[in-house]
Amino acid sequence: MKFIESETLELKKSTSEIKEAVISIVSILNKNQHGELFFGIKNNGVVIGQNVAEKTIRDVSKSIADNIEPKIYPHISHIKTDRKSCIKVRFKGNDIPYFAYGRAYIRVADEDRQLSAKELEKLILRKNKDKLRWDTDLCKEAKFTDISAKKVKSFLKGSGLKYDTVNNALEKLRLMSDGKPLNTAVILFAKKPHAFFPNARLRCAVFGTIDTSFTIDMQDFEGDIFYLIEKAEGYILKNIHIGMKLEGLRRVDVPEIDKAAFREAIINAFCHRDYREFDSVNIAVFKDRVEIRSPGLLYGGLTIETIRTKMVSERRNELIAEMLHRVHFIEKWGRGIKLILSKEPDTKFSEVGTKFITTFIRKSYYESKKVVEGVEKGGERSEKRLVDGLAEKGVEKGVEKGVEKLSANENLIYTLIKNNPYISKIEMMSHGKLTKKTVEYNLEKLKKKGVLKRVGPDKGGYWEVVKK
Repeated sequence: MKFIESETLELKKSTSEIKEAVISIVSILNKNQHGELFFGIKNNGVVIGQNVAEKTIRDVSKSIADNIEPKIYPHISHIKTDRKSCIKVRFKGNDIPYFAYGRAYIRVADEDRQLSAKELEKLILRKNKDKLRWDTDLCKEAKFTDISAKKVKSFLKGSGLKYDTVNNALEKLRLMSDGKPLNTAVILFAKKPHAFFPNARLRCAVFGTIDTSFTIDMQDFEGDIFYLIEKAEGYILKNIHIGMKLEGLRRVDVPEIDKAAFREAIINAFCHRDYREFDSVNIAVFKDRVEIRSPGLLYGGLTIETIRTKMVSERRNELIAEMLHRVHFIEKWGRGIKLILSKEPDTKFSEVGTKFITTFIRKSYYESKKVVEGVEKGGERSEKRLVDGLAEKGVEKGVEKGVEKLSANENLIYTLIKNNPYISKIEMMSHGKLTKKTVEYNLEKLKKKGVLKRVGPDKGGYWEVVKK
């Protein structure tokens, strides 16, 4: 028999190398969880044999027992190879990391290398990865009567599967264990998921500035992941500007942030969030941006740079991801970041505290900011120049004909609206340095003069310049 050292086989010329042997056993266990070691064979595979007595076997066993933690119980035997006495040690163990003389080692090819602190941390995380997974834990408080048959039926229909009973459906989907539903089953299909998980929640807010100093609206939603995803999408659409274009004879809405991009970010937030964190997924709509905030930093050693350039993913909640993939909410191979960046190249990803944040810029803010840039820089004098120069620049061509002359404030509001039909009253107040009463008064005057008309509701609608 020819012996060649490998990741699972170590050769020692004699028991005089017992310390090195113990280190090799630990290295192999930490890498492969099983292996063999022989005394009486050189590392080049040449069998030289050694004296083997009953005490020799006991000494080997004692050295292993005294110097390896956690304890292992190897099979140690006296064998004959090439008619020479050798000792064979066969060992296995899954309780990694193992330590020899207080230090951790790992097998690299046929060599033993001491683990660094970072490598040791990764090894511990790898060992506990499945144990730490929230999505595969039992929801001990939940019963099958807490699961909505209607939700399960809808899901199975979307994934092309047949429904018979809730129990059988969860069994097929691998969403139960020991007769109890898993956390994934509850967060997706429970009648009231928030009764078991208070963080099964979505928090949304609209702010009137570029920070949180002025709150316009706040809403909280409770429910299953599918419900919360749709609510998050709807909230963003309701509170950003919607343009339009014609495709043939059809009018097509065009949000200022691509819908597919922010929907993907919303799905990622619910799919990859840390459900052990009490916080909820948050949507924050500012004047200049929309932020989607998810509890939990990037998982599996990923960085902002790697997700942007390498397009790789590590899933914290594999089972939830699998369920969302079944109904085509996510791609199997983690193409979400690529999709977002292809639709919205200026998207920013960041980690702040314990949250992962996806930020989309609002194009309307930057467009309207350019229009009044001169006003904001030069104060009243610049504002007067802007108003006086409107006719020269052709801004009011086709509007003033047949319409009485507009005042300075009317001109200013008209200009802001012409350049951004989706501008809000708060934005007019900010850019034009006007009070709310002044904005509302002059809007009414412009509508009465037939210069402007409002299309759609206050939220989600837009202004139309009437040309006569």
